[in-house]
Amino acid sequence: MTPLTNVLLALAAAAGQAIAYSGDMTYYAPGLGACGKQNSDADHIVALATAQYGNDANPNKAKVCGRKINIHYGGKTATATVVDKCPSCASGSIDVSPAVFKQLASLDKGRVKVTWEYASGSAAEEEI
Repeated sequence: MTPLTNVLLALAAAAGQAIAYSGDMTYYAPGLGACGKQNSDADHIVALATAQYGNDANPNKAKVCGRKINIHYGGKTATATVVDKCPSCASGSIDVSPAVFKQLASLDKGRVKVTWEYASGSAAEEEI
């Protein structure tokens, strides 16, 4: 490959990782998530909408399980690990643990509009 081709491929890969999503953020009481792990209110976790989580035959093995996302609201950023699927969430919307929600807004808000993206370097095999 030519040096220009290498640069273009690198830029395309970087651009693919920078896709931002937007939607509602709500919070829920975690338990056994679709990724097969038990979690609590204090864990920094997130459930993705089906459009982002996918429809894997075995949801425990979904490619998004264990990936980290950065969530932005009101000039603040929180990081959470994907451990669950939110079937009732619209595409781009997320459901987070109370610990994550409290980092960005007070729980009494219940639902806020956020943007989020996958954290750079986030690998599916990372642990919480």
